[in-house]
Amino acid sequence: MRFRSLSLAIALLAAPLAAEAQPFHGLYVGAGAGYNLPENSPLASGGELEPHGGFVGLGSVGYALGNGFRFELEGNFRHADLGRTTSAFSTSGSLQTYGVMVNALFDIDVGAPWIFPYIGGGVGYAWSNLSARSAFTPVGFPLLSSHFDQTEGNFAFQAIGGLSFPIPRVPGLSLTAEYRFFGVPGSESFAGSQAVAGSPSPVPVTLKVEHQYNHSFLLGVRYAFNVVRPVPVPPAQPAPAPAASRSYLVFFDWDKATLTDRARQIVRDAADNSKRVEYMRIEVNGYTDTSGTPQYNQGLSVRRARAVQAELIKDGVPPNAITIQGFGDTNLLVPTGPGVREPQNRRVEIIIR
Repeated sequence: MRFRSLSLAIALLAAPLAAEAQPFHGLYVGAGAGYNLPENSPLASGGELEPHGGFVGLGSVGYALGNGFRFELEGNFRHADLGRTTSAFSTSGSLQTYGVMVNALFDIDVGAPWIFPYIGGGVGYAWSNLSARSAFTPVGFPLLSSHFDQTEGNFAFQAIGGLSFPIPRVPGLSLTAEYRFFGVPGSESFAGSQAVAGSPSPVPVTLKVEHQYNHSFLLGVRYAFNVVRPVPVPPAQPAPAPAASRSYLVFFDWDKATLTDRARQIVRDAADNSKRVEYMRIEVNGYTDTSGTPQYNQGLSVRRARAVQAELIKDGVPPNAITIQGFGDTNLLVPTGPGVREPQNRRVEIIIR
């Protein structure tokens, strides 16, 4: 119980750390396999069902929104053998669980291109098949033999934490390592039969399992379909002399609208030069790369243009002389496909007319 509570707490506490966007958007597929460690399940009649560790496998298809969130439909399978033998009791068989889940996840950009943590959770439905035989010999009583082979279903949930490792030579392909806490919190009743030594016919019995909780450790792969190989970044050109320039480029970090020290210097040069030349207006045009959705990129380009506008005013340019526009991920300085973090496309252009 303590392990389960700790797992859920870690997943909830990690949510505020999700501050950056994911490195891809669009359709993707994934698969994973590994080791499943089930907890003992209490029985309504007393005692516990004691499954052993076994196999877990899953497959998923999903869609990433480009702003950090992605959603997926998952099918999973878990297998655990049953086995316990004492002087008076023995059991054998297996417990197999099939689930269909809808998951919501968030990818976290920690600033390293080779690793992306992610967290999430899901809800769905799980079917459990109990196939087991047991024998019990109470002291002074005849042998009791029970047989169960039935499938029951109930609501299921899971908490997910993982790491993805992009493969540079294959754009869109990532290796994954995951931990999942999977649970069927409701009870399930499995019908069976019980035979008593010396009795002519078996009698019906029911085994009620109060809940199931599993800890799963998986390795897998994920492939995003619309990730393209980044275009090589051309060498940076030296900044033109301020006195002769009427156009300035201010570059931004990925998914940011804050000015760096270098960006403030360029804005200051533009403001100083505007005081030495005759001009009708100063245009401030914002742009982004293609790594987000068009709607998100449009808003980001406007925020960048406003940041430059505020800096120009701070440097002495009259507010009524400045016009701003945001163009999102259009008018790319370096042509790329969708989902590409091209540094030279993350810019604001200052034009002195």
